[in-house]
Amino acid sequence: MDAPTVISFLFFTGLVAFLTWRLTRGKGTNSEDGFFLAGRSLTGLVIAGSLLLTNLSTEQLVGLNGGAFKEGLSVMAWEVIAGMSLVVLALFFLPRYLKSGIATIPQFLEERYGSGTRALTTGIFIVAYMLILLPFVLFSGASALAYMLDLPTQFDMSAKGTIWTVVAFIAIVGSAYAIFGGLRAVAVSDTFNGLGLLIGGLMITYFSFKYAAGAEGTFSTVIADITADNPDAFASLGKEGEDVHWPTLFTGVLLLNFFYWCTNQQIIQRTFGAKNLAEGQKGVLLAAFFKILAPIILVLPGIVALYVANQDAEFNELLLNDVGERDDSKVYGSLVRTVLPPALTGFFAAVVVGSILSTFNSVLNSSATLFSLGVYKKVINKKATTEQVVKSGRWCSALVAVFAAIGAPLIFMGRDGIFGYFQKLNGVYFIPLLAVILVGIFNKKASGQSAVISILAGLAVMMWGTFWGGDTIGAIFGSGYHFMGAVFLVVVILQLVLGTKMKRSTPYVQQDAKVVDLTPWKHAKTVGISLIAIVLVIYLIFAF
Repeated sequence: MDAPTVISFLFFTGLVAFLTWRLTRGKGTNSEDGFFLAGRSLTGLVIAGSLLLTNLSTEQLVGLNGGAFKEGLSVMAWEVIAGMSLVVLALFFLPRYLKSGIATIPQFLEERYGSGTRALTTGIFIVAYMLILLPFVLFSGASALAYMLDLPTQFDMSAKGTIWTVVAFIAIVGSAYAIFGGLRAVAVSDTFNGLGLLIGGLMITYFSFKYAAGAEGTFSTVIADITADNPDAFASLGKEGEDVHWPTLFTGVLLLNFFYWCTNQQIIQRTFGAKNLAEGQKGVLLAAFFKILAPIILVLPGIVALYVANQDAEFNELLLNDVGERDDSKVYGSLVRTVLPPALTGFFAAVVVGSILSTFNSVLNSSATLFSLGVYKKVINKKATTEQVVKSGRWCSALVAVFAAIGAPLIFMGRDGIFGYFQKLNGVYFIPLLAVILVGIFNKKASGQSAVISILAGLAVMMWGTFWGGDTIGAIFGSGYHFMGAVFLVVVILQLVLGTKMKRSTPYVQQDAKVVDLTPWKHAKTVGISLIAIVLVIYLIFAF
């Protein structure tokens, strides 16, 4: 790496760390609300920034651009449909969550179903974060940095050794944010890194088009050339055989998006820290707007990269794996390395590190919250002091980080189509939990016993389908996402049937914990409906 790259990398990384420390110093992370919920003081802008950066990390930068490299614009579904899911969060779920005054989704399930459901779902979330989400964040981040900065050559290491080294570095630094700073430090650093990612991501898109255009081309000529080279590149609905074909938008893709943005602890924990409902809704809807625009950063560069690879043998060579096949996990890092000037490469490398850390430390904080409030305080030490509860969260964060760092290369290295595989792993627990949460909201009588049985049954079927039943699912459903939709429906029906016999002693009535002002933002419904209309228009424009 040359001097401009190193200097810009160290400057931006250090600046974010300093500003985060300066703004969170003395803010109090020794109380439960302070450490886990930022003292319920987050404003709309901070919530939006934290939501976006918790999500927009290298699993999107690397995974979605790699998916777009293979399949084109259809993979935008993971971002654009998310905008609709966030509208549902703002208008339907968030008022209920804040009314209960909860810190975790399992806590909400305990209020509705009982302690057994809380214990089960707490365990599921922690294990899933440790073995699925965090390993993917670490692996995709390490891959991006390795190929962006050409680290194997710089340090004279094998590709595998480089990945292990970068994973360890990210895990150590990210753990420090989450363990010592709590949610406030996570949210503030997310906001700074969010600005950097927005600027850097737009730069990659701009320089990618500029590189593809050459000396005399323009944006419009590049679009025309890409379409001529690959007529399906800008088809929003996809085609049969692709990971996201239009029928899947109504089954697994929709359900995975819905769970992720409305009921996933890792994401919505920062909304629990809102100072009031109005600020929470502003933050969520602002995040929805940017998610709808996210394909500009997360999809377009991958589409351009395919065109460049087909025209430029030297760039194509960077994408090949050991057996001479294109590796989609190499696409984004190689593209950045090819199109950006050295000084900007260092800046964007720092942005990528920030985005990795944002997701990594956010998930660690969520894991700590789940363990400390749902396991340590409820089961291990019911008389624990506040100091002991916070300390247990810090120990949990450290252990989860270690296991995730070990698992990252083992689970994802050498696997093709890593983003699609990651989504299918998520479906194992997303689908049964979403079914039980929705039944719990709309059905007031089903007991905790019916919920536990339904979750376990759903997990068993989803695990079979994901790891062993691929051929059978392909023959019956055609797509794993259709299988997810079918399992979701079956779990809902199963719990409703069980609920006719396994009933609460009294129907569930939600109580107001009175922890924040629940007055909604007066423009929330208008903005939400407008955002949904924008999503539909985007799909229609690129459908034909």
